[in-house]
Amino acid sequence: MFRTIEDFVNEWNNEAKATQRVLDTLTDASLKQQIAPDFRSLGQLGWHIATTIHEMTSRTGLTFNAPEGEEYAPASAKTIADTYRTSSAGLAEAIQSQWTDAKLTESTDMYGEQWLNGLTLRILISHEIHHRGEMIVLMRQAGLRVPDIYGPTREDWLERGMQPLV
Repeated sequence: MFRTIEDFVNEWNNEAKATQRVLDTLTDASLKQQIAPDFRSLGQLGWHIATTIHEMTSRTGLTFNAPEGEEYAPASAKTIADTYRTSSAGLAEAIQSQWTDAKLTESTDMYGEQWLNGLTLRILISHEIHHRGEMIVLMRQAGLRVPDIYGPTREDWLERGMQPLV
């Protein structure tokens, strides 16, 4: 749980940069990649991440311009990446301008449960990291190069002349 706006914004901005790099790597052709039939596609996962920012945090009373979009992902990777860019920046600005640290300890009804606002922000980041991990697997299946997030990728190791661990 976050106890200060500054702590949240710092972590949010770091994670948002990583997610943005993943989304900016997508291609229109890759958006249909699925792990198996009846599972979310790569595009649907990206769209879900991009639109959940506003959907979840607007329940806390935060207001900012961020398109929620339709249920199904657009066929444009650029639209997904740009929507995320707008939503993530809108959230950071809204938190800084509309809340004080005290607001983090207030409770809000979230999906039928009472969550402290600081917990909601922690869950939002965890949710994004979870789906970003799913996307990375699908990106590899789609033949895309995965950007490094918390450390070098297999391709980074090879480019550095090092043998990646299997």
